[in-house]
Amino acid sequence: MAEAQPQGTGPQGAGKAAGGRSAQLAHTGLRPGWTTGACATAASTAAYTALLTGEFPDPVTITLPKGQTPSFALAVEELAPGRTTAMAGVVKDAGDDPDVTHGALVRATVRALPAGSGVVFKAGPGVGTVTRPGLPLEVGEPAINPVPRQLMREHLAEVAARHGGTGATADVEVEISVDHGEEIARSTWNPRLGILGGLSILGTTGIVVPYSCSAWIDSIRRGVDVARAAGRRHVAGCTGSTSEKVAVALHHLPEDALLDMGDFAGAVLKYIRRHPVERLTICGGFAKLSKLAAGHLDLHSARSQVDKGFLAELARRGGADEALAEAVAEANTGLAALQLCTAAGVPLGDLVAATARDESLAVLRGAPVAVDVICIDRAGMVVGRAEPRGPGEDRQGSPRR
Repeated sequence: MAEAQPQGTGPQGAGKAAGGRSAQLAHTGLRPGWTTGACATAASTAAYTALLTGEFPDPVTITLPKGQTPSFALAVEELAPGRTTAMAGVVKDAGDDPDVTHGALVRATVRALPAGSGVVFKAGPGVGTVTRPGLPLEVGEPAINPVPRQLMREHLAEVAARHGGTGATADVEVEISVDHGEEIARSTWNPRLGILGGLSILGTTGIVVPYSCSAWIDSIRRGVDVARAAGRRHVAGCTGSTSEKVAVALHHLPEDALLDMGDFAGAVLKYIRRHPVERLTICGGFAKLSKLAAGHLDLHSARSQVDKGFLAELARRGGADEALAEAVAEANTGLAALQLCTAAGVPLGDLVAATARDESLAVLRGAPVAVDVICIDRAGMVVGRAEPRGPGEDRQGSPRR
């Protein structure tokens, strides 16, 4: 089973700061875990090492995007005669998060390809295939998201350089599978999104941040308290690590001014209503913030969904003709709706940001707080912005269904 004991600056040691995202996690007392992407990286690294050397490293250590170096014990391993293929697997440990993939066995089977082939990803049993547009992968691709793919490429290249692969980049096919993944996927949004046949291999940091609603909301409140005590007049509520980076880059905020809002937009707004700061930036993914724009204060996928009909109404207000509005209403995902509007020159991202800002001001109920909103895509690119607006200023006016 994956050993959730990182070496160096792992998640358990992330609570040393007085405030900010890492301190919030430490305050909850919840144990972090590892994403399917981290597990797939560990498994593929071990399998390729065995393919080249005949020996499986156990445990296998990987380096995550933020520098943590967790070690994973191998649950299964198999080296084919003649080293034609090698397979290794690790059991996902999601920590204290109620993740449906906790305990799943993630396997990687690696086989050599001709020089110059690069790394080719394949969906094995229990891993889905993309069948509809609007996701960060092309139709027909295995549902292995871009960041885990890049993490695997980097680790496989290191193995190749260390143990005599075909060059600076590994030339291998990597088949990722998850035992019982197709069954587990029925409890996720994958079938509705057109990801068929199993789970997605996910993760941007490699770490699963555990969410207990009460513990996390309490950590948000403590984050606001710390920021105010430090004299911060501008704080940012971010939905995750990517949006946090964007907020820091745009506003140069210190760590103790950053609130890991996650899905709990309402918790941030209601506490700041009672304990104001001069300015609040809300930064997050376009789809999540479209839920806030539609009036949802809990942005978790189990408790609120992207309303494409609402997006279609916003698009009409932005100049979309009826054909485009109908296409937005029928889009597979919020990202697909955004792409349709971007291609047509309709500023849907800005409209969502402005409407989310106005919904936030409504929740603040006249508290002396100016709010601005930044919408980003999965790659961290800004796709919509709304400039700061305070209480009593003219509202953008959001459509209602």
